[in-house]
Amino acid sequence: MTISRRTVLSTAAGAAAACVTAAPAAGAVEGGTSAATLRTLGAAVDYAVEKVRSVAPGVNGFPVGTKFEKWTYSQNGDWVGGFWPGTLWMAYLRSKDESFRTWALASAKKLAPRQSDTSTHDLGFLFYPSWVTAWRLTGDEAWRAGAVRAADSLIQRYNPRGHFIRAWGALTDEANAGRVIMDTIMNLDLLAFASRQTGDTRYLDIAVEHARTAQKVFPRADGSTPHVYDFDPVSGAPIGPGTVQGYSPTSCWSRGQAWGIYGFTTMYRRTGNKEFLVTARRLADFAVGALGPDHVPVWDYRAPQQPYDVKDASAGAVMACGLLDLATATDRPVYRDVALRMLTALSTTCLTRNSARAEAVVARCTRNRPAEDGIEISLPYADYYLMEGILRVLQPQDVDRAVDLSAL
Repeated sequence: MTISRRTVLSTAAGAAAACVTAAPAAGAVEGGTSAATLRTLGAAVDYAVEKVRSVAPGVNGFPVGTKFEKWTYSQNGDWVGGFWPGTLWMAYLRSKDESFRTWALASAKKLAPRQSDTSTHDLGFLFYPSWVTAWRLTGDEAWRAGAVRAADSLIQRYNPRGHFIRAWGALTDEANAGRVIMDTIMNLDLLAFASRQTGDTRYLDIAVEHARTAQKVFPRADGSTPHVYDFDPVSGAPIGPGTVQGYSPTSCWSRGQAWGIYGFTTMYRRTGNKEFLVTARRLADFAVGALGPDHVPVWDYRAPQQPYDVKDASAGAVMACGLLDLATATDRPVYRDVALRMLTALSTTCLTRNSARAEAVVARCTRNRPAEDGIEISLPYADYYLMEGILRVLQPQDVDRAVDLSAL
């Protein structure tokens, strides 16, 4: 008998609402996490490891999304190239299987030409989960040096008049010269890494200036954010909010909100600046309040059809990682509790277990709803951040070795 994927997922979603809101099961706990939750998360990450193991030998580029449940590829990595080697590293940490290490290094090497790419702000996404992690786990100087070179390329996108890193377009492209997006906050940790490695404060100074600008213009009074904010690139004067992947300039694109939670918490850890922590909490409190009972974010928290609109499991995976980080930074267990509920929901309602043909781990993702691009597909960053989030709970010391969870 054939059952449609949508039917399976909608049925599972109903079951999850009860699962994630129920009281923790009795039994042993680890770090305040119930034994039942640990079993659920362990089974999910082990499923992910085996899925990645089965797919990895046939991967011939950088996965960017699925079509009919099979990966489609970019040969240069697009903006997502770091997530496939990063996923292989997460699988290696869980399994200790050297095959994953070999695959991760081979994949990361293919990103080498992007070290000098000044046409994108996404060099953090490209080089942190791939090259920085490779250096941290192998000690090979070439990976460290390459990540610093990528940071050199990234800081060329800094506009000193507006105190921001421009998001899109070549440096000679005037069309997007004043455009800033929420996602950039996640690319700043590459600059913090470069300052730590070289002793040159210029990288971190630029990261801090961008983060300060972002926290001035993105958060609204209620803690929600737009996707885009535009500046006059010549004077640096603010123009106003906009969107590309959200519903409108006044809505709240859930993945952008998740990037903000994770990114501002990371900037707090790297600088000790408590204003960044306050901003992370504001964004987190809004997003937590906007979650439905199934704990899987809709693609935009203010889209007209929410909370019944299409989901974005990738936003949930990113947000869960950010909340776990925020719980540690603030010593507030409520953020960890929500993160665990989200990871449990993703593990029980969003995995591809019911499809024999699926090549990804996580389903129910949305890439760009306004463009009707990638609705209910799988995305490589969903797989990566789900595994990172689960391993933050089950194997925090291993995740620390890979991505550096330390503070100043």
